[in-house]
Amino acid sequence: MSPIRGTMPHVGLLSASPVPSDYTGTRLAACNLCEAICGLELTIERGAVTAVRGNDADPLSRGHVCPKGVSIADVYTDPDRLRRPVRRVGEEWVEMGWDEALDLVADRLAATITEHGRHAVGVYLGNPSAHSLGSSTHGTAFVRSLRTRNRFSASSVDQVPHQLVSWLLYGHQLLVPVPDLDRTSYFLVVGANPMASNGSLMTVPDFPQRLRDLKARGGRMVVLDPRRTETAKVATEHHFVRPGSDAAVLLAMVHVLLAEGLTRPASYVDDIALLEAAVADFTPERAEATSGVPAEVVRRIARDLAAADGAAAYGRVGVSTHGFGSVCQWAIQCLNILTGNLDREGGVLFPEPAVDIVGRRIIGPGHFDAWRSRVRDSPEFGGELPVSVLREEIETPGEGQVRAMVTMAGNPVLSTPDGRSLSRALEGLDFMVSVDFYVNETTRHADVILPPTSALERDQYDLVFHNFAVRNTARYTPPVFAKDADQRHDWQIFAGLATRLGHRLGARLPLRARLTARARLAASPATVLTGLLATGRRVSMRRLRAHPEGVDLGPLRPTLPGRLQTADHRLHLAPALLVGDLDRLRAALAATAVPDGELLLIGRRHQRDNNSWMHNTPRLTRGRPRHHLLMHPDDLAERGIADGARVTVTSRVGAVEVEASASEDLMPGVVSLPHGYGHQVAGTRLRHASGVAGVSINDLTDPALLDLSGNAALTGVPVSVAPA
Repeated sequence: MSPIRGTMPHVGLLSASPVPSDYTGTRLAACNLCEAICGLELTIERGAVTAVRGNDADPLSRGHVCPKGVSIADVYTDPDRLRRPVRRVGEEWVEMGWDEALDLVADRLAATITEHGRHAVGVYLGNPSAHSLGSSTHGTAFVRSLRTRNRFSASSVDQVPHQLVSWLLYGHQLLVPVPDLDRTSYFLVVGANPMASNGSLMTVPDFPQRLRDLKARGGRMVVLDPRRTETAKVATEHHFVRPGSDAAVLLAMVHVLLAEGLTRPASYVDDIALLEAAVADFTPERAEATSGVPAEVVRRIARDLAAADGAAAYGRVGVSTHGFGSVCQWAIQCLNILTGNLDREGGVLFPEPAVDIVGRRIIGPGHFDAWRSRVRDSPEFGGELPVSVLREEIETPGEGQVRAMVTMAGNPVLSTPDGRSLSRALEGLDFMVSVDFYVNETTRHADVILPPTSALERDQYDLVFHNFAVRNTARYTPPVFAKDADQRHDWQIFAGLATRLGHRLGARLPLRARLTARARLAASPATVLTGLLATGRRVSMRRLRAHPEGVDLGPLRPTLPGRLQTADHRLHLAPALLVGDLDRLRAALAATAVPDGELLLIGRRHQRDNNSWMHNTPRLTRGRPRHHLLMHPDDLAERGIADGARVTVTSRVGAVEVEASASEDLMPGVVSLPHGYGHQVAGTRLRHASGVAGVSINDLTDPALLDLSGNAALTGVPVSVAPA
């Protein structure tokens, strides 16, 4: 039975049909603003959304909704949102028709490829690309049609260490174990804040209720973080850890498990002796000296993990975004594997989504160092170069120089290291096109902006995030509102560009590539999804259309060793690439003395922020300012700085001015700025609380500092703070 409960004229309206302009009633939708993918119920009066609440019938989100989800209709109605293509003429933006715009973009990209080669075009994919069905089905085909090696994405400021470690251990970059949060009894959280994020690479809507349930059954949550985050405040226990030292703490826990004989790995796990030798000198005492976490705490946590009846160790952005993110993620996997909690109910398990993007290799397994960047010689991972090298690839002359740029739903000027320098580099491009519906710090450099429809105007199925969910579910959501005749969905934009490029480049493209692209682009995302579901045989498109609230496919369950994608279907605990990085870690730990007056900068996120956008949504920017630099009161007093005063924060690559706020939630010696702030675009309503745009933390982060994987080192940046 349809969950649509129209109360006035359109009671019988099918859920697959966009609502008429005069519709009054309710309609189900899906939030695509973060990884929690919550189900929504919209109240609509005469075609306008008047209220948004969580959908109680959704089997994954169970009625949960956060402030961002409540604000989803604000994006639909936002006067700043572009609805038709625009071309930059001097300092003005001029609307143009779709055919004219797509032809212009195809002409300029084809000319660049013809004159300078295919690597002269660079591509950047922003985070929202993974949250759109059309971008997943058609955006990737468009990018492949360019055949450039200069591909970049938000992944290398976020999650590549997870992907590299999963590729090395399990055989696929997205075969990421997920905490079985609904059944675990011990949850170790390192550098993550799921109370604000509702999980990341762990789709867990309504984390607060799931945590209450964990505690109600006698479970514990232990948090290691340099800030007393929203998650740390509700934990069973919290311990401060010096930014960037997490690897020493996690390896010391692995050391304890091996030294005390607390391991019970599965029969398909190899190389335990190699691992034991590699971590022999990473003792709890060494960890204490560099991290501040007492040695007895390190030992106790390791023992508690081993003794718990179902335990899960989980680390996220705080341990992925420093110079040893891959070692951290490796150590976290080792903790789960050695304690026997991998592939165990209550431990960490691999979801089984209705569309198995991993098992069917819809997304490739990954590769490392297949090619390198032209200037810095940085290795690629999974077909992408580190975004930290993008600026130099644009500015450095020579064969392969990036001369034209395509950005897709991203704002790297705010979200990648040394954004000011990247902004200057973008100004020097021969041509730039952005598929985005906002003018922001990045897209303002584009020659053409091609705006797609918003979430409420298109259908949605989360191909990516069901792969990380704490419960197996599936949900297809039709569009709530019909798009205008002069709007285009993202998949239509990508199909139009790829088709036009194919015509212009002709024989320059291999025949197989042309035929593959043509087949992929001919079908709509819904048609592609229908075929994937039919061959997956877990749930049909017909059933999903009949149940837009979602279909429950059951709890996570053990699936190993069958799902391993390694060459020999075994799990090798000591990959040479990671073991080889330990010497670099040892050298870094030996040089941990902090110069007088130096502080370590970390980021933070808020539940009411969505990375670098939605800061022009009034309901999300109300209340106390969130853009301030947080400092421990002792650090303020030591520098003669008053609470609330403006300060100058300086790093190796730049300086910013911002208000400072005293907070005992910070570990002494650590300061914190939020990610995604710093909007300065004239002519829009981009703003923050009290009309303050804040500053970009990434004007301080250093593009020279990278993890082994190529991920940017955004955490633990050395800075000085002085009165402005």
